[in-house]
Amino acid sequence: MKFGATLKNCRHILECAKELDVQIIGVKFHVSSACKESQVYVHALSDARCVFDMAGEFGFTMNILDIGGGFTGTEFQLEEVNHVISPLLDVYFPEGSGIKIISEPGSYYVSSAFTLAVNIIAKKVVESDKFSSGVEKTGSDEPAFVYYMNDGVYGSFASKLSEDLNTIPEVHKKYKDDEPLFTSSLWGPSCDELDHIVEKCLLPELNVGDWLIFDNMGADSLHEPSAFNDRQRPAIYYMMSFSDWYEMQDAGITSDTMKNFFFVPSCIQLSQEDSFSTEA
Repeated sequence: MKFGATLKNCRHILECAKELDVQIIGVKFHVSSACKESQVYVHALSDARCVFDMAGEFGFTMNILDIGGGFTGTEFQLEEVNHVISPLLDVYFPEGSGIKIISEPGSYYVSSAFTLAVNIIAKKVVESDKFSSGVEKTGSDEPAFVYYMNDGVYGSFASKLSEDLNTIPEVHKKYKDDEPLFTSSLWGPSCDELDHIVEKCLLPELNVGDWLIFDNMGADSLHEPSAFNDRQRPAIYYMMSFSDWYEMQDAGITSDTMKNFFFVPSCIQLSQEDSFSTEA
């Protein structure tokens, strides 16, 4: 059932498994991270319980329920899902039922491990009414901006082609608190209509060469780069605070034991004299 099956088709699958003497040991479902409605888990767990009951009719003794992945890496989303599924698991698969419940929270653990920095390589001014509703207008006479970045769906944002990623950019430069914000749209470098990273957001006016920061980019962003436009994988830098660096040194871990690492203390702008690195 790697590609999934409807509840209606599960009975036929179980019948075939019985005829072929194939042992069925459990049920797995997966709710995509693109799904923003946690109530989907209610239907998924209910259907899973039905499949377990069907399997019992055919003489199968299933003992594994895999609730899949799709966890985005945010504490809020995980708590929201837990709030929905915990009481249902107590009802459908109570403790003592002999059913092992597992999940695949890979994205949750690795998303926050990486932060992506992208560079603005081009910009253009458009009329603000070119943008559909969804972002508060900044004023009828004010312009809107379209920015093109040096990374897109054929690189680090590849998973956006299949999932509705919640990519919220942060501007990596100082600007005044009262600086005006403009309706903006962010695109990758490919000139492909699919390479639309952020449809609408509010940003101060940016210039070519400015940087944007995207948090929680550790999941599905470090795959092999696409051959489209000869895309290259972004350079990876390992960052840590001064306190962590000194703590590692106190523990006996030195630069000689850490190959191919380049450390930049986070949240600190270093001068040339203060910077340090380890070379391979």
